[in-house]
Amino acid sequence: MGNKEPRYVNSEEVLAALDYAFKDETLEPSIFNSGELADSLMNPRIMESIVNKFEEQNKHKLLLLTKGVNDLSKIGFLIKEPRKQTILSLSLNAHKIWNLWEHLTPSPEKRVEIAKMAMEAGYEVRIRIDPIFPIANLESHYEDLVYRIFSELPSYPDRITLGTPRGLAKTLRFAKDKSWERIAFSDKPERSGWGKKAPTPLRKEIYVFFYDKLSNLGFAKSRIAMCKETKLMWKELDLNPRLCKCNCVW
Repeated sequence: MGNKEPRYVNSEEVLAALDYAFKDETLEPSIFNSGELADSLMNPRIMESIVNKFEEQNKHKLLLLTKGVNDLSKIGFLIKEPRKQTILSLSLNAHKIWNLWEHLTPSPEKRVEIAKMAMEAGYEVRIRIDPIFPIANLESHYEDLVYRIFSELPSYPDRITLGTPRGLAKTLRFAKDKSWERIAFSDKPERSGWGKKAPTPLRKEIYVFFYDKLSNLGFAKSRIAMCKETKLMWKELDLNPRLCKCNCVW
């Protein structure tokens, strides 16, 4: 969608800004999220210098949010020299969804493999299942994903964050393939601060499925959260967002 060519910020300016932040004694321990606007592993050479910068202190941490890489050599800098101040967060989806709309990215199987490698190297690993699409036989497709995560990783992820499609104006305007929009918002979509969403009853049904499935596998509800959801949805599920650990926070 739109211009896909990356526009890099000068890495020296980034490192200088981090030095400034690290020297600020009034700044509480924080997690710096590097993956909201672009994949954290898009340019491993630049990211390596940033990861190394965080090792110069022990107060703040760096969150690498990524869909993974097809060439595992690109994460060699992480695996060969594990960092204590870096957290790896893998964005995952059902194989069906990947096949429909994410097939130019690493497969779910490849991403789980990367999560496993990171865990075995000693990293804290988080999982983000997002966006969860209300496709036919949703339970079957996403059950396969959940079982893959729990059966192939050497331990439970530190936390799992869930999300459903968010139709932001730019996303809807630039998307060439509109098929995902018809599936995600087919029945009276709702408007929110995060763009167009599927109706509350449908989203609630999706979240209840995931919370029940994860809880039945022994994963604590306090380690599950919803991403960019409304206050109404938290209330519908009788959950307190302040008691849940989300992907991007400490």
